[in-house]
Amino acid sequence: MTEPMSMNGNGNRAFSLTARDVAAIGFRHKRVMGLCFAGIVFGVLLSALLLPSQYKAETKLLVNRERVDPVVSADASAPITFHDTVSEEELNSEVELIQSEDVLRKVVLEQGLNKKKGLLSRLNRWTTGQMQVDKAVRRLRADLHVEALKKSNVIDISYESSSPAEASGVLHSLNQAYLQKHLEVHHPAGKAEFFDLETEQYKKALMDSEEKLKTFAAENGGVAPTAQRDMTLQKLSEFSATLEGTRAQIAETRQRIQQMESASQSTPSRMTTQIRKTPNAQVLETLKGTLLTLELKRTELLTKYQPTYPLVQEVDKQIADAKSSLVKEESTPLNEVTTDQNPTYGWLSGEMAKAQADLSGLQARQAATQAIVAVYTKKARELDTKGILHEDLIRTTKANEENYLLYAKKREEARISDAMDQTRILNVAVAQEPLTPALPSRSPWMFGLIGCFLAAVISTGVVLVLDYTDQSFRTPSEVLTELRVPVLAAVPRPMNMEGANGAPSNAKVAAGKTVITR
Repeated sequence: MTEPMSMNGNGNRAFSLTARDVAAIGFRHKRVMGLCFAGIVFGVLLSALLLPSQYKAETKLLVNRERVDPVVSADASAPITFHDTVSEEELNSEVELIQSEDVLRKVVLEQGLNKKKGLLSRLNRWTTGQMQVDKAVRRLRADLHVEALKKSNVIDISYESSSPAEASGVLHSLNQAYLQKHLEVHHPAGKAEFFDLETEQYKKALMDSEEKLKTFAAENGGVAPTAQRDMTLQKLSEFSATLEGTRAQIAETRQRIQQMESASQSTPSRMTTQIRKTPNAQVLETLKGTLLTLELKRTELLTKYQPTYPLVQEVDKQIADAKSSLVKEESTPLNEVTTDQNPTYGWLSGEMAKAQADLSGLQARQAATQAIVAVYTKKARELDTKGILHEDLIRTTKANEENYLLYAKKREEARISDAMDQTRILNVAVAQEPLTPALPSRSPWMFGLIGCFLAAVISTGVVLVLDYTDQSFRTPSEVLTELRVPVLAAVPRPMNMEGANGAPSNAKVAAGKTVITR
């Protein structure tokens, strides 16, 4: 057998760990143990009878990802981030949202929990309605049990109350208030009105810009200034090329005129076309006629006179002179020279006159072309300015149209979102509706068993404490252990000699011998 107990530093003995010693302790203090056990059991049963029954209602919320709303932004293609799983942070956020002050306050006001007054509230006359609401919210938060179940998307909510209808009603109001709060937090109100207002504004701006664009087009003949400018610039380019070509032709014509003038100065206006030598037929005929007449006269004179006759000699002399004149005329024929106009000079004169005429025409064309180029240049500048205004109107109209279409799309998205909100298509759903409990959450039998267990534990503890604080020797082993002397005998003590606790209180020691009486 092990040592049953030993003294500690305070003079108290440690308890024995053997089952026999524990049983002995119970028998020694059976009266105290019985009274303590009966009192505790009676108190627990009395409390179970006096305290009202508590009914526990339970509901469950499912957090899912069935609905994905586009991000509210000014971008035409707003990004949509989709996650098929619900994170732990999101579940904890929903748990905190359920326990938020305004949600609990709404539940308190709907269920009238602030009207339930306790004893202290009835005695305290200075308790205001707001204080009662705050206290009710505090009690509701303390009694409400909200927990996100592990490895799931379910939030478990339970609430206990003395009334079954109140327990289920509180959870029902809590579900409705939480769903409304979830809707307000994740889908703020006013989006449809905002986008509707912006859509109408941009629609009006679009109509105004289109009207300005039509008016501007009507003032410019219905043709876009940029198109007119492009056509004008094309014509301007053509006339500029024509002007440059005319200037080049003028320079070329002037150079031709200068060359022809220098060539005409060295070219005679007329040229010999034929030279012919012919005798003077008239003179020869005259001389031959005169010679014949003289010969006939000589012949006639010779018929009358002698050759020596002076008259005959005179005629002979005349005949000799006529013959010499005839021979002279025959030996010296007439030179017949034929001249005509020089064709080169004439061509040069004609070409020069033509070049002069061409030069005058080219100069006139140059002046006219310069005027046309100046007109087209001015018109191109005016059209360029009008084109800038036209492009600005087009950009404004396009921007208003894009904004109108964007906000119209956003308005439809907001309307769809509001429609889904009205039909409660949310990412949170009530997986289990709260039901009115018919049975209390604490069973009387279970309460009795718990009371018996507590009574047994407490009474056993009390007995052990009493035995621990008792300094008497009760067994020979205690004497042997504490005094270290042999025990001669152990005599049971009569019942009338027991102490108040029923424990032995007498031990005799003599000559190193110990006798214990019981």
